[in-house]
Amino acid sequence: MSRLHALLAVPAVLIAACTGEAAEPDGARVIRVPRDQATIGSAVADARPGSLVLISPGVYHESVHIRTDHVTLRGTDRNGVVIDGQGRRRHGVVVTAPAVVVENLTVRDHLFNGVLLTGATRDGGEPDARGADGYQRLDPDRSPPLEGFRVRYVTAANNGLHGIYAFNARHGVIEHNYASGSAGSGLHVGQCKPCHVLVTDNVAEHNAVGYEGTNAGIGLWVLRNRFTRNRVGMSIGSDYLEAFRPQEDSAVAGNLVADNAEPRTPQQADGGFGIGIGIGGGQRNTVVRNLVRGHPRAGLVLTSTEDIPAIGNNAHANAFADNAVDFANTATGRAPSRDNCLRGNTAATAHPADLPVADCPPAGADLPAAPLPRAPRAPAGTSFRDVPLPPAQPQLPDPATATVERLPPVPPLDRVTLPDPSLLADRSRP
Repeated sequence: MSRLHALLAVPAVLIAACTGEAAEPDGARVIRVPRDQATIGSAVADARPGSLVLISPGVYHESVHIRTDHVTLRGTDRNGVVIDGQGRRRHGVVVTAPAVVVENLTVRDHLFNGVLLTGATRDGGEPDARGADGYQRLDPDRSPPLEGFRVRYVTAANNGLHGIYAFNARHGVIEHNYASGSAGSGLHVGQCKPCHVLVTDNVAEHNAVGYEGTNAGIGLWVLRNRFTRNRVGMSIGSDYLEAFRPQEDSAVAGNLVADNAEPRTPQQADGGFGIGIGIGGGQRNTVVRNLVRGHPRAGLVLTSTEDIPAIGNNAHANAFADNAVDFANTATGRAPSRDNCLRGNTAATAHPADLPVADCPPAGADLPAAPLPRAPRAPAGTSFRDVPLPPAQPQLPDPATATVERLPPVPPLDRVTLPDPSLLADRSRP
């Protein structure tokens, strides 16, 4: 089996773990908020495996922690059900139990994450994911990964770290979500190998970074998303502060990555301001049929992370336009990039000028590298709480009666087409 076909071989557990079959309203226990329970937290505490917590419109000033497996947390109105952290609470929704579904609601104004899904917990079951209490290295043997999750039709706005964050969690789906105003990233998948996570049909804009995948791979698909008007579009790479380095074997296909040099965003990731896709110490990733345009520094950058090189990445059939340079390699001599193939893309310009973009370099050859010019200087940015709220977003169909349907298989990459600039534009704001 080829590496590409191996990457696309979706195990049945991805489907089974995320269907929420035990959480269908038909015959399931339904707990209505505020009719049956006054708060979302009390409803979740009362839930049993298979329960549906159904939330009526309102602004809920609380943080919700789901510790029971096979629970569905659903708003009856995506735009009208708001879990508001008021700039004081750490997280909006925390999931530390398997096979949980979070859908059709808004989470905003939390100090850390809008939605956090993690198997990393400390004594008492409290989340211990990176960013919860600092930047310590975490031990996945002590805290096994969360198995199975689904987040869909969620609006995550103005959160101080990530909008939707899956850390030490696998066999999951992140789909049809909108994230903006995140001081870290709108969508983040971290510390999973293998992941078996699908990130699809989302919009992430006006964040420091649209999407981050850190030490995450082997069955990680980022397909048909809109990453626009962030400071950085996408960051894929390795990090010594997390387990499972190096990052490897992700598929990035059919995404619109455009105009990521937005000053009205939280002031983070300034070293990458104006870059579309950054691969830092990432290895053996496939980047195919993405539209990457409008970046004043570079469309796609290969670089190293400390002593971890970018190795074996394959970028082909992408369309580049209106970037200062389409491809750049800024790796250090300590960890030079090698065996990366950048051929077969449209309008491919290079930095340095001798970076090969017409043919794949010989096996084992180091790629020529040079720092990017520092201009344009990253603007001052804004507080995450001051980013304008997003427009109303599409609803989960029939939220009062919907079942969590069985997921379709991940499409083969050759069926994921180059996106139009209007991809998901109806969900975007100026």
